[in-house]
Amino acid sequence: MTVEYRCCETGFFIHIVIIVALVMFAGMMSGLTLGLMSLSIVDLEVLAKSGTPKDRKHAEKILPVVRKQHLLLCTLLICNAVAMEALPIFLDSLITAWGAILISVTLILLFGEIIPQSVCSRYGLAIGAAVAPAVRVLVWICFPVAYPISKLLDFTLGDRHVALFRRAELKTLVDFHGNEAGKGGELTHDETTIIAGALELTTKTAVDAMTHISDTFGIDINAKLDRDLMKLILEKGHSRVPVYYEQPTNIIGLVLVKNLLTIHPADEVPVKNVTIRRIPRVPENLPLYDILNEFQKGHSHMAVVIRHHDRKLDPQADKLLAPDVKVDIDGEKLPRENSVKSTKPLQKWKSFPNHGLNTHRSNSLTRSKKWAREVDSDVLQIDESPLAMLNEEEDAVGIITMEDVIEELLQEEIFDETDHHDENS
Repeated sequence: MTVEYRCCETGFFIHIVIIVALVMFAGMMSGLTLGLMSLSIVDLEVLAKSGTPKDRKHAEKILPVVRKQHLLLCTLLICNAVAMEALPIFLDSLITAWGAILISVTLILLFGEIIPQSVCSRYGLAIGAAVAPAVRVLVWICFPVAYPISKLLDFTLGDRHVALFRRAELKTLVDFHGNEAGKGGELTHDETTIIAGALELTTKTAVDAMTHISDTFGIDINAKLDRDLMKLILEKGHSRVPVYYEQPTNIIGLVLVKNLLTIHPADEVPVKNVTIRRIPRVPENLPLYDILNEFQKGHSHMAVVIRHHDRKLDPQADKLLAPDVKVDIDGEKLPRENSVKSTKPLQKWKSFPNHGLNTHRSNSLTRSKKWAREVDSDVLQIDESPLAMLNEEEDAVGIITMEDVIEELLQEEIFDETDHHDENS
């Protein structure tokens, strides 16, 4: 094909300007395809809320454009294809066919692909914010063609791109942000440890954080608070002490040590005569987050961990109550009787049910304030109510406290003045 225009003619310079504009336009479309499509909506929302002032401004401009990703992708690709297809037409008017092909490939590859994508991959946020108004205009121009294609993509591939991290991925990302990882992170070791502990708290259960029942310190309800027992309680250094009946595994309540300050050891007051608070019972597979939510309600900061035997029960087995034992004020044990006649069954003593564990999170918001409820609701009435005994299908395997849950969150032991540990460790 013969050359239509010669050098230094008006048509020649017009074609040169058009060719340069087409190359720049194709390069901008190619760079924006990489720059804008690589920015997920989640990343932009994070930058818009918690980024630097400059990044917030850029993210707010880009978000409306990127929300319909398939429509944006179709618009950018259509514009890029139009520019690249039109370039050889104008080159063919200036040079021979083989020269037009060679020059168009070189221009598109260098100035339309490599350089724009390299720049936009690094400064995609700033460039995308600068050309966001122009992109909106292109979306409306290409809308008749781009919209049907984008809806087809939405139907076949889905219109949502999930960009959230899974729990394990988020934990690894936090580790990378630690200043000890050597990647320029700003989080300290303690911060990354606590964040990782919070992420693992859902997967850990009561049995992972409890103190085994054989290692716990408790007092018998029929014991007397004499000098030896009071001294032993003070040496243990606990703020609350479990109270058991008949056997150490049958824990029925707890005593706050601060309530013993007014008791004189010489009086030898029986334990059952002091204020004994009810203690919740939790299954060993209850997640620590649910236990922490229950502790926050203020009923108790200590709970008994119960293990249920694997056995098939009748459909109405959950309605059966554990046998109870009544203890009179003088400490004489009365015969066991069926707890069905009891006005306060064992199930009502529990702050933690065995089933429907997730309902506590919604109910916690609707419950009244801690100081608005009756004080006697958490106090064990020995002279009026029967004492609970464990079911045959249950075993008390340990004690869990608020401190145990916090230790799992911190992933470190919490030592106080009464703990005996190696100071050199």
